[in-house]
Amino acid sequence: MTHVGTDDGLELEDREGLVVLASGNSWDDTWLSDKHLAVHLSTTMPVLFVDPAMSMLTPLRKPALRRGRAPRLRRIAPGLVRLTPVTVPGITRPVLREIGEWVTRRAIARAVRRLGGEPRALIVGSLDDVFDACPSAVKILYGTDDWSAGADILGLSAASLRRREARQLGKADLAVAVSDVIADRWAAPGRAIEIIPNGCDTERFAAVDTAIPAADVTLPPPIAGFVGHLSERIDLTMLEAVADTGASLLLVGPRQLTFDLDRVGALLERPNVQWVGAQPFESLPSYLRLISVGLTPYTDSEFNRASHPLKTLEYLAAGRPAVVSDLPSTRKIPPGLVDIASSPAQFAELTLRALRAAPDPAAAARRAAYAQRQSWASRAADFAALIEGRSGGSAR
Repeated sequence: MTHVGTDDGLELEDREGLVVLASGNSWDDTWLSDKHLAVHLSTTMPVLFVDPAMSMLTPLRKPALRRGRAPRLRRIAPGLVRLTPVTVPGITRPVLREIGEWVTRRAIARAVRRLGGEPRALIVGSLDDVFDACPSAVKILYGTDDWSAGADILGLSAASLRRREARQLGKADLAVAVSDVIADRWAAPGRAIEIIPNGCDTERFAAVDTAIPAADVTLPPPIAGFVGHLSERIDLTMLEAVADTGASLLLVGPRQLTFDLDRVGALLERPNVQWVGAQPFESLPSYLRLISVGLTPYTDSEFNRASHPLKTLEYLAAGRPAVVSDLPSTRKIPPGLVDIASSPAQFAELTLRALRAAPDPAAAARRAAYAQRQSWASRAADFAALIEGRSGGSAR
């Protein structure tokens, strides 16, 4: 079950100082913090990206994953290798989850031996118990979300999540949080916590205005757009308020099928609303090319207050005005770069105002310049500096 199979041509140009990043999200899912960090960190040090354990039945439901059921180790880029552990079905259940974590630890250990050398760092971006998978100079817990606050979203016990979180913090040499809210909650005497916010793929989104417009969008301009996961984290009332104005509303991204089916269905049936479903990350500039104002309509929940939405930075990198919910991370954006709304009515009003405003190249340049300073390249450099300082190594 824990054999590590490899694709042909698996090699890392530099195997010294390997960084193992055990992600909470599959490489094949939406681009989130872990994947962005791995891609950009791999430009300065070799990275092994580890998917969460996959059920051996998953390839039966997803044809793209049918290429073998053993844990697969394969090269993604010159400095980046991916590992997919495979385990028994039902891994959300306590005992089976522990089996999945054991399988993941074994797969990581074998992959590290295959790649050679002792890892410089082991970064864990989830509550999976994998810190003991292999020796490493430094163990880092990467808090991309307030996991225990998301118990309802994850469908798990808050008490269980808090216990698992405490275990992870106890095993980590250092914790990195994406927001002050998470860092404050994790703070304890003698515990090292650093804050490294989420970043943005600035090069990709800076080229939005030269991208080929998405051919499947049929809405008349100007268009207000939401790019992201249509899920319980989203304030549906805010999107409904925008649609109520008659403005064109474009929704780009996957849909959580358990999220308020009737209301979401009714919203998507409106003539001024179009949902194009999940799109490859590489295609997002083509959709942003058609969007005049970006929307970040998050609910005021404990989980969201600890978040640092990537989509807002992507709108700004594209030079687009953004209307956003009032969250702590939003308040850290310099005044004038985003419009902050505290109610659905205000959200719709600010969206209409942005849609009706004349183009302002100077304002667009200010937004893009701010996003440029928040690039994933700079976030990866911050991580590399932490790893270097803690491990005694050096990033080339």
